[in-house]
Amino acid sequence: MDKFDIKKERPELYAPGTDFTLVEVPEQNFIAMDGQGNPNTSPGYAAAVEALYSVAYTLKFAAKRALGHDSVVGPLEGLWRAENPADFVRGNKDSWEWTMLISQPEWITPALLDDAVAQVLTKKGLESVEKIDWLPLAEGLSVQILHKGSYDDEAPVLARLHNEFMPENRLGFNGDHHEIYLSDPRRTAPEKLKTILRQPVRRL
Repeated sequence: MDKFDIKKERPELYAPGTDFTLVEVPEQNFIAMDGQGNPNTSPGYAAAVEALYSVAYTLKFAAKRALGHDSVVGPLEGLWRAENPADFVRGNKDSWEWTMLISQPEWITPALLDDAVAQVLTKKGLESVEKIDWLPLAEGLSVQILHKGSYDDEAPVLARLHNEFMPENRLGFNGDHHEIYLSDPRRTAPEKLKTILRQPVRRL
């Protein structure tokens, strides 16, 4: 049985280079949870990540048993928003709102998600899983880049994106700032972290 791996299936979305590139992002299905505040200090952020992974692995094994489909659990992703996009450049993390995500294969359905949430709630008593939603997301035209280094060092990259690349290419904002975490920060030194930074855009 071959394992579906979104990173290998869609390398144009999950393996970009270290220069800004334009990409067309089709609709994907995600499991998602919303929250607000500094991800380094917010208990809600930690609870969201735990809940999403618990449900993602439950979905993986349920689909393997019932449907014969196996998959690699996708990387953690996040949509980040603030009233002022400059808050990302300035690092005003307390003002950030976020939606944490994990991509799902095409055979996973909202009904399977409901079953997985119920299983995790029963087995682990993890009440935060009840806040998980099914989220189809089609970002369309986007700019993305692979950032290597600490999350706190993203600000200069975003400043170049917002103040140089987008104006020079007559592009405007068209959705939430999107990050895809290719490294586990618990096991990876900050300077070796790999994060995809993506911004949906529209032509002006």
